[in-house]
Amino acid sequence: MKIGVVGLGLIGGSAAKAYKAAGHVVYGYDTDATVQGYAELDGTIDAALTAGKIKACELLILAATPGAVIGYLESNAGNIPSTTLVVDFCGTKRAVCAKGFALAAQYGFTFVGGHPMAGLQYSGYKHSRATLFAGASFIMVPPVHDDIALLDRVKQALSPLEFKKFVVTTADFHDRMIAYTSQMCHIVSNAFIKSPSAQYHKGYSAGSFRDFTRVSRLNEGMWTELFLENSENLLAELDLLINSLTQYREAIASSSSDTLCNLLREGREAKENIE
Repeated sequence: MKIGVVGLGLIGGSAAKAYKAAGHVVYGYDTDATVQGYAELDGTIDAALTAGKIKACELLILAATPGAVIGYLESNAGNIPSTTLVVDFCGTKRAVCAKGFALAAQYGFTFVGGHPMAGLQYSGYKHSRATLFAGASFIMVPPVHDDIALLDRVKQALSPLEFKKFVVTTADFHDRMIAYTSQMCHIVSNAFIKSPSAQYHKGYSAGSFRDFTRVSRLNEGMWTELFLENSENLLAELDLLINSLTQYREAIASSSSDTLCNLLREGREAKENIE
């Protein structure tokens, strides 16, 4: 296949490397000309993804922030052939899918929303790797949910990325779940590491500290856009957490061992139930 990848950061760069390793022709575009040039120099992409190259692509992967993806689609929709499958890899889905589905209907190509459940605490092309998605889950937001041929087409097109599981959902449900499973983890970790005690952690910390603080090292520009894009869902989860933490605090402040023990038991049982 001929593949176009828009955005050559951690996610897009990893996708480009996976397709190249599988023997496909890869065209790439990044707003940072230095990154795009390096990707071409090291052989990850065969050439820049120009308007002419878009017309040759069977698959177009959009791996940038929601605003950037929407802007790219608005500028280039007229260059995308009706035979091309377009899949975005954004962290939120409602705004991107609304625009993608509308432009696909207008110009005749096929658009499917997507979100690979893979990543690192580091960002940028230099941390990208061909195996990043191997064994991960891929969330799919198709325009209709009963088109088995389309779902199979997406799975086949993404097969070089070696996803283990495909989940089909709506943009609304995706964004609600991601607020909890991803965005909250980043916010809580990022807030937790700001304690003055953090600078003295060496020698006093083990796996729990390392695991809990891993995602505090984030790309603040990208996550700001994702948080604000999904503010309604994220605020609901934040309110739930703040209320829960307040209960723990009050139990400790009042030395109520029964209340604290019950709260801790509820948390343990909640974890056991979801497993």
